[in-house]
Formats: sequence, structure tokens, C-alpha cells
Amino acid sequence: MIRIKKVVAVLLAIVLVATIGVFTTSAASTNDEEAGAAVDGNKIVVHYKSTSGLTPTIYYWNSLPQNIETEYPGSPMEKDSSQGDNWYTYTFDNITKINMLFIDGDNQSKELTRGSSGEYWYKENRWYGTNPEKEDPYETTDMREDTIYFVITTRFFDGDTGNNVHCWDDAQANNPDSDPAWRGDFQGLIDKLDYIKALGFSAIWITPVVTNASGYDYHGYHAFDFSTVDVRYESDGATYQDLINAAHAKDMKIVQDVVLQHTGNFGEKTFANLFDKEYSSIQDLGNIETSMIPSESLLSKYGLSSAEEYYAQKPSVQHDERLDLMKQLKTASQNVNSGTLAANALADAASSDKVSTSDVYNSNNYYHNGYWQSLNWDDYTAKYCQIAGDCVDLNTENPDVAEKLVDIYGNYIGMGVDGFRVDTARHISRLSLNTMFNKQLNAIGGQNFYMFGEICCRYSQVWYRDHASESVPFYTWDEPDDSYSSQWKWTNTPENVNDNMSLTLKHWAEYDNVNNQPTSTNALLNGNEYHTPDYSQSSGLGAIDFQMHWQFDDASNAFGIAKAEDKYFNDSTWNVVYVESHDYSPDRGQKDRFAGGTATWAENLSLMFTFRGIPCLYYGGEVEFKKGSVIDVGPNAPLSTTGRAYYGDYLEGSVTATDFSQYTASGTVADTLNSPLAKHITRLNQIRREIPALQKGQYSTEGVSGDMAFKRRYTDATQGVDSFVCVAVTNAATFTGVPNGKYVDAVTGDIKNVTDGKLSIAASGKGNMRAYVLSSNGFTGIDGKIGDSGSYLK
Repeated sequence: MIRIKKVVAVLLAIVLVATIGVFTTSAASTNDEEAGAAVDGNKIVVHYKSTSGLTPTIYYWNSLPQNIETEYPGSPMEKDSSQGDNWYTYTFDNITKINMLFIDGDNQSKELTRGSSGEYWYKENRWYGTNPEKEDPYETTDMREDTIYFVITTRFFDGDTGNNVHCWDDAQANNPDSDPAWRGDFQGLIDKLDYIKALGFSAIWITPVVTNASGYDYHGYHAFDFSTVDVRYESDGATYQDLINAAHAKDMKIVQDVVLQHTGNFGEKTFANLFDKEYSSIQDLGNIETSMIPSESLLSKYGLSSAEEYYAQKPSVQHDERLDLMKQLKTASQNVNSGTLAANALADAASSDKVSTSDVYNSNNYYHNGYWQSLNWDDYTAKYCQIAGDCVDLNTENPDVAEKLVDIYGNYIGMGVDGFRVDTARHISRLSLNTMFNKQLNAIGGQNFYMFGEICCRYSQVWYRDHASESVPFYTWDEPDDSYSSQWKWTNTPENVNDNMSLTLKHWAEYDNVNNQPTSTNALLNGNEYHTPDYSQSSGLGAIDFQMHWQFDDASNAFGIAKAEDKYFNDSTWNVVYVESHDYSPDRGQKDRFAGGTATWAENLSLMFTFRGIPCLYYGGEVEFKKGSVIDVGPNAPLSTTGRAYYGDYLEGSVTATDFSQYTASGTVADTLNSPLAKHITRLNQIRREIPALQKGQYSTEGVSGDMAFKRRYTDATQGVDSFVCVAVTNAATFTGVPNGKYVDAVTGDIKNVTDGKLSIAASGKGNMRAYVLSSNGFTGIDGKIGDSGSYLK
């Protein structure tokens, strides 16, 4: 297990970002999200790294709960040698929110906000949750060594009832006061980290944390302010930073769901500041008319004088007013119902004006203009249209949009987030991602930071409806040359943004041919030999394996599509693999939580945890939670009847994890952990954690007979690791031409001594499997059976 100290990653990020030539750590603007370490009492402590050699001052105003302010250029900060050279500190006692900026000689920061008590460090235009110059005791590892547990934070566990609040549309959904949509929180996650660790998972993917605003925003995908954490998640002593720190203290990772493609339709602080949120208590946020105050600019543009006048309008009128300001929906000069791949449609789009030239409506072209009024989910229009009413599409071809998003999300990386799941990635051009996002965010994250994208292709073949440009493997590749990136425009003018959009359309067409796609052997053994992967053409964005996901009604079919698709990924060992999610299940019951039966679940999991890729489980899958229930119907039914129901009732009681898959528990949570699938998962995690080949190994089916059978190997001479394993899921298999030596089965402890290159495995039964590990002749082996037998692994 290779680990890298966080400070090394931060320093590496500074070097890498400075060399990219697009965004640097000395950019003129940065956004301010919540990144505070815990402090005693209600106070905000800020540390500032000076570069001038002079004593910096801090100018502050607009604080809570009482307003304090100072005259410009502010109060001198105190030199703080405990933080290192040229660090200065200022403390705001009895303050939980404040605006500020730093004046350092001739340099002045942008306006910044801290919205919760805590301790913060500011260096080179970026906030950090710990001192970036001091070594963090937490060590990062290759994400393939992890397995991922995925939660909708608000539906997982309620650790603080004081921050429970209804969504505006909860009444329509009939969500009772006992089960408001905003229920689970960061305190609940902190309280139940040991439950997730007891199952054996070491990474937690959480839904977006940013401030949201919509009628049904409990899931976090309707951003209102990317730069701040939604207060409805937090409690005293349970901020986002506290959650990250608590996870790291248990040697666990946080994967943050991030959205680059859209905002909510109430505007967004950076891109369309249409409202201010005002509230005295969290519960006030449940009333739209008293908590969402229209801005003066919104009111004046429509001849209104007050919030009361705005809300007196029909909701449809309010919506259209917002949308017209955000993306020039009604007044766009071009309204093309494309939705077709007619011979001239794409060429016409590439040569047309697609941007706003208004100084009022979408004046900065931060959003895609109202060029296409409808989209075809199956062609290029899906990258430039609004995919849902509460998902207003940002113009991801605009370099200003990219710079601001990279800067904002870079601050979350500064807090210690270990990876990003990139929402709706298929609705962004690969050229845009490769040119303006992937390299920049990975550079900030440093070594072992991992991003994987949602390239949603609900399809049973490798290439989505014969379009490479719309398919999952396509996004894992960098551009083959600079023929497109060299034409990219880096200043925000209507002409330049339009040119970039046209460039992405041409790129889509040129690279769409499925018969002209690159291939790779990065996931595949050369016979029995591991070889160093070639990442020179990697995009830096991994992917959710939608084709396997779609086929998990039957594990054998999922295995089959994986073998067919793997050569088209840059390296499929990085694919995130799951059976079900908060959106979909496999094909046969795609809109309902998976109900294929416990034995099918067990078989799927046995394949997932031994085959290439990073296993991921959606919360509750360990007990087949809400199986057969519709996953998501919006505010048209109580959440308790859906696949996004509250899970906390299964977690009541006490659990203490002394290590991964090692725990003591009492109460209901003990019964949950003792359920057949939970025990199956716990043991699969144990087995995978002990065998490096199951984590990062390449695989082959050469010389292998059997349905779901394969061999894997991972070699790292620098770490003294050479791991080789033969796996057979459910059915019998024979391996020929494998290395001779002693093979030990991780499931039963059975030993087979191979002398003629042939290893035979008997059928184990549905859901069961065998994993024979080569444990002699210098290979990294195991001593015997790993974990205890259960209903399926036995």
C-alpha cells in the first residue's frame, strides 16, 4: 500500500498548476467555501500567509450574530511563528459569519466570507482546512485500494434533529414532520463512520455539499452557491471540515460529488446572483418567500419593487424571469429545435451564433444561451441544453466559467477531499473537460486524488447508439494531439465563446466514429505478466462503468460486456462499478431499487469485489433496502416510499470498528450488520484488502475455461509486491499455463500445489467464489482462509 503525505500532494499541486498555463495558484480571484478546522467556542480564527514582507491588515464587515466592522485598510494581523514563517493570525470572538479581505503591501485579496466558526488558513488565494505547509498525519493511497460506500447525506442518518428542515415541496410530496427531506446530516455521518468501516468500506461518496435552492433540493444537485457548504448539513462540531477530519482519523476517504454542468434555476452566487438567503434559524429555510429575497437587479429588470410583488406573480412567470436572465431563454436570437442528426444539422449549428450579445440577459455567457429549445438525449445537443428544470446548463466552453469552477472546487480539495465524482459529465464536451478541467483539478489534488465521471449511457452495448462521442470509454482519453486545444480561446467575449462552442461541435463529429477509437492494454495482463500501464493518453477522468451497471441483472452478462469494452478504456481498473444508484438499477427494473434476489446480489458482489474496477455500494444495498421501490419520483410521493428513503432506523444502536471489517455492535445496527448480504460484503472487503492483485491487478482470461473466471496480477518491485490470483465466481473453472507453486484459497483456506501449470476449481454455487492466491516462490501470498464463512462465501 503506497501512501503519500498530504503536504507532498499540496506542494506538487502548486508546481503542477503553475506549469499548466491556464490557471495558476496566483490567479486574481478565488472563491470562498467553508474549510474551517474545529475551534473551541463560537469564534473564527484566520491565518494568512504574507508574501510582501510587511504586516498584513484584515478589513472586515457584515458579521453574525452581531455586526462588527473596521475602517479600511483594516486591523493589523498578529505575526504567528507557530504556523511557520510569514504567517499572521486574527481571531474573531463570538462570531460565526463574517466578510473580509486581506491587504498585504500592494496586494489585496478578493472579498471573502467565512460562514461558520472554525480555524482557517489562507495561502496563495486559496483556503485550507489545515496549515498547507505542515505535514498532515493522514496519508493518501491509490483509490483502487479502496471500496466506496455511497450515501445521500440527508437520507442516511440524522445526527442532529436541530437542523432538520422541510424542502419547499415537501407538502406536495407528503413528507411528514417526522421525515423532512433534509434529515440526515454531517453529524449523522460522523456518528456512523464506524458502521461503514465495519462493513469494510474505506471511502465514502457523498452527494453535493454546496448551498442549494430549489423546491426539492435535499440531494444537493441544484446549486445556489458553489462556494459555500449548505448550512442544513452542518451542526456545532459537525462542519464539513469536521467530517473530513473524522473520516481521515479513521483512515477513510471522502469523495465529494461535484457539479460542473449546471446550477439550480434560482441563480448561483458566482454566475447569476439573483437572490439572497435570509434566515434566523435553519427551519426558516423551509419557507421560500421569507428566506429567498430577490435581488435588486432581478426586481428592477422586471419593474418590480419588492419581494412581495415578485412572489405575487404566477410561479411560471417567476421561473421564466429567472431563466431569461440566466440564459436568455425567451429573447435568444436563435431558437433551433435540433434534436436530429440530419446531414446539415451539426454543420449549421457549428456555423451559427449560439451566444448572447445582450448586456442584460446572460450578459457574460456564463450559461448556454437559449439556442436549442429541446435536446436529443442521444446526440450532440445533450451537451448544450438544459437537462431538467432545476438544472440550468452552464456554458462549459466559456473559459471564465471553467476558471471559476476550478478555483471553487480547488478550495474543497484544500480542505482534504480525496476525490470527486463528476456529475453529468456526459453533458459536457470531452474537449472542454480535457482542455479546462481535468488537468487543472488533478494538479490541485496531487498524487492519489481521483476523479470519476457520470457518463450516463443506459445501454447494453459498448458504444452508445453507435456514437463514440457519447460513450463512457471516450471520456477516459486525452486528446490525441493539440489540433483542437491550440485553437481554444481563453478570453471571455461572445465571439470567443461562440468559437469554442463551434470547436466542440466539430470535435464531436470528427471523433464520433466508433471504428476509429484508441485501444489500450492497461487493464490486461500479457500472458501471466503484469506490465507498467501507459497513462500518457489518459484524460485524468475515470468513469462509472454504466455498461456493467446496466447488465447486472445477471453477473455473467456484466462480466461479458466488461471483457468486450475494456480495451476501449484507457484503464478500466479505475472504473467505479456498482449494481444500483440513486438514479437507476440494472436494465430490467431500471427505475426501481434492485430486486433481483439475494443470491443474485451476492453473485454480483462476488464479481465486483474480485474483478477489475473499484466496487461501490449505494446505501442500504447491504440489506436490500427498499428493493422494488421506485428510486425517484421527485415531489410526487413521500420519500419514505422510494429508493431514497431514510436509512437511519437500520442504524440505531452502537457500533465500534477496531479496523476495517472488524467491529463490535449492539442494538438494531448489530442486526443490520449481521444480515446475509452485509456479512457477505464485510468478508469480500476483507478478502480484497488482503490481496493486492484484486485491488490494482491487470487481468486475463487467456488459458481460462469457465463462465466468470479470470486471473489477475499486480507487481510493484519498489514495494516488494508481486500478487497473483485465480478467481472463479459461482461456477467451475480450469486455469492452464499459470505459474507453478502453492495456491491458497482465500475463501476456504484450501491449498492446491500446481506443478504442471494447471489449476482446477470446482463449482462453488451461486454467490460463492474461489480466489486461489499464489503463495510461494517469491509471490505475495496469504496464510490461509480470510474471514469467517457466511451464507454465500463458504
